Amino acid sequence: MIQQAIKAARRVRGGTDFDVGARLKALRRERGWSQRELAKRAGVTNGMISLIEQNRVSPSISSLHRILEALPITMADFFTSGLAAGRQRFYRLDEMPNVGSTQVLLYLVAANQPGRQMTILHERYLPGGDTGETMLAHPGEEGGVVVKGEIELTVAGECRLLRAGEAYYFSSDLPHRFRNVGDETCEIVSANTPPTF
Repeated sequence: MIQQAIKAARRVRGGTDFDVGARLKALRRERGWSQRELAKRAGVTNGMISLIEQNRVSPSISSLHRILEALPITMADFFTSGLAAGRQRFYRLDEMPNVGSTQVLLYLVAANQPGRQMTILHERYLPGGDTGETMLAHPGEEGGVVVKGEIELTVAGECRLLRAGEAYYFSSDLPHRFRNVGDETCEIVSANTPPTF
């Protein structure tokens, strides 16, 4: 089951693998930046950019978020560029691209919806899944409900272990981190607005 989830995490659209490294390299080159310039703007090492572009490492959610903010591009736009715009109302799992990683699967609802005013995610944190040691922070508000398992959520220095049926809501410009410290996959349904993530 976990291996299937990891394999599914790399599938983004139409059953094909999404090449994070190639996409990052293309965006960097569009701007005429060297790896060193992007690293400087993002506050990460040149080596990290190089390893990501070669697909030798899978960056944490927080590391990728920092790099994409420097470009600037949202996580959703990074992973969904090229999807045909549509006005569909219902989505199967295979129609929701994973805008996360192999350990933190963030399935985006309505990725192809033009003018989307919010982000809705079906999140799956595999055991040990973590958004990263560097805290996330982005404009807006976010909230969610844990529907399975448990998640450790830290917001502005306050840490809480949330279990199935419990929820959260906070200003997402506060530093925050999600971490699955349990032995089973945690599932969350969340939303944030505006769609900055």
